[in-house]
Amino acid sequence: MSKQIIHSDHAPKAIGAYSQAVKVGNTVYLSGQLGLDPATMELAEGFEAQAHLMFKNLRAVAQAAGGDLKDIVKLGVFVVDLANFAKLNEIMGQYFEAPYPARAAVQAAALPKGGLVEADAVMVLA
Repeated sequence: MSKQIIHSDHAPKAIGAYSQAVKVGNTVYLSGQLGLDPATMELAEGFEAQAHLMFKNLRAVAQAAGGDLKDIVKLGVFVVDLANFAKLNEIMGQYFEAPYPARAAVQAAALPKGGLVEADAVMVLA
């Protein structure tokens, strides 16, 4: 089975030896996205702004693969402070509709570039 590398100029470029996403068959594995501005590679200011930008970046990669956020079946979210959990749920509700993807949300000691929130995903295309 072959794998296809997915790239979007509308999401931050990879900061290391990985791809934004990899498609195998009809499944797409999306790498973690931070709240980085794709043009400047700078983090947005504060948790809420980073969370919104993170979901927008995730959407850009999903769209580059031929899908959208509605096609995500598994979402992994990492936050530096679980005190932001309720705000994360509120913001996520602005990007996803029922039926929601399966999700794990865990607190991480630190994230790349000093980010406050990061998400990766698995998407299945019809």
